[in-house]
Amino acid sequence: MTPALILVVDDNPENLTVLCELLHDQYSVRAANSGPRALQLAAQSPHPNLILLDVMMPGMSGYEVLETLRAGPETCDIPVIFTTALSATEDEQHGLVLGAVDYITKPLRPAIVLARVHNHLELARARATLRHHNAALEAEVQHRMRENQLIQEVSIRALARLAETRDNETGNHLLRTQAYVRVLGQQLKNHARFCADLDDRTIDLIAKSAPLHDIGKVGIPDHVLLKPGKLTPDEWEVMKTHAQMGADAIARAESDAEQQVQFLAYAKDIAAHHHERWDGKGYPDGLAGDDIPVPARLMALADVFDALISRRVYKPPMSFEAARDVIVSERGTHFDPDVTDAFVARFDEFCAVARRHSDEQPSATDDPAQ
Repeated sequence: MTPALILVVDDNPENLTVLCELLHDQYSVRAANSGPRALQLAAQSPHPNLILLDVMMPGMSGYEVLETLRAGPETCDIPVIFTTALSATEDEQHGLVLGAVDYITKPLRPAIVLARVHNHLELARARATLRHHNAALEAEVQHRMRENQLIQEVSIRALARLAETRDNETGNHLLRTQAYVRVLGQQLKNHARFCADLDDRTIDLIAKSAPLHDIGKVGIPDHVLLKPGKLTPDEWEVMKTHAQMGADAIARAESDAEQQVQFLAYAKDIAAHHHERWDGKGYPDGLAGDDIPVPARLMALADVFDALISRRVYKPPMSFEAARDVIVSERGTHFDPDVTDAFVARFDEFCAVARRHSDEQPSATDDPAQ
């Protein structure tokens, strides 16, 4: 094992010689007879493992040297033991406040010096080992968290795709609506009505849960879900049950969890209420205004916009601008007015998302908005 490196600093040549000879048998030693020289040697690689620093030196005191060491990123963690003839309590306290790890008064006693040096080197090694272990543990925790998050997101997407395979809403609908919800959340997070409900973490969780909005469609019979034409009133009543079925399925998943999973709470709100309307004429519960959960209000607009611009067996896609006009026309009836305003403010981003995750590949002469 490479011996520890000790930097000895003292303006008195005799003290310097005594300390160097005392430490030489067990450690590598550097010597400095002034504060500026001490700082030069401390900055050299390899950096000292410990510094024995005289307090009373001409020009630059030990206190000033220590302050400079503590200010440097490469020297701030080097343990420093003051050596001084000053024995007043306030002098010792001042040195410790500045960051010294110990205080040895002169005349120096070899056994005391060796014991203090050994103890503080061991303590420094222990701290370095602990920092290393903590860094490794933190890296492992971050790795596991990323892995768990990936598994969670893949599982969510797989469940959502299960519903999507039984529906006409194919392709990138999940990616688009998820991105729309995130855009709306970012626009509204500083709004007075929404700042208590939306921050960056909450927006991430809401966006993560968004793909589960139509998970209840797995329970809708094929003759209703896949019907190419207009539904009869009775069929429409069956179709509307997908909202509550989705919420119930997510609620069962919540009850199986050992502790609360926040994104599932948002997913349940979205599944249950993304077909509610601001005016109370939606389903399944006829909620109105602020009684509709915020995540569901965001999803309601995102889902309708995507439905308008998407091709279906029963309709062609609508242009982005025409879809925007429809959304705006239902401000305060179908949609929360402020959510509608957020959509208008970020309309260009909605268009960019739709183009990036388009279901169709436009030709070179086609308008991608059509």
